[in-house]
Amino acid sequence: MSSEQVREAVTKAAVENRLTCAQAHALAEELQVSLGEIGALCNELRIKIAACQLGCF
Repeated sequence: MSSEQVREAVTKAAVENRLTCAQAHALAEELQVSLGEIGALCNELRIKIAACQLGCF
């Protein structure tokens, strides 16, 4: 999957510039990319992680 396709999927999944931790995990698995890549894209796109499973965000 191209980085542009991953970027589109993350942007599409984010609601009001927010993505839940569970959504980030599911996207990483679905798109077969690392969770770190999803996190880096969220930082780049200024998408906030919400409802963190660890309580960090």
